[in-house]
Amino acid sequence: MDATELRDKTPDQLREELATLKKEQFNLRFQAATGSLENPARIRLIRRNVARVKTVLNEKAASAAE
Repeated sequence: MDATELRDKTPDQLREELATLKKEQFNLRFQAATGSLENPARIRLIRRNVARVKTVLNEKAASAAE
């Protein structure tokens, strides 16, 4: 996921994307706790994607406030 493609989305789409990523992150943490996680690097990737979405959301909120 690239930040430029995130900037093209609306805030509602970004919130939906964030909810999807959070669900996936929860599922990966659950798999890691039970020992059935196949790709541990996926946790890091999802965490970074969550941060990207939050950053773009904050940028959009700041620009709307001006």
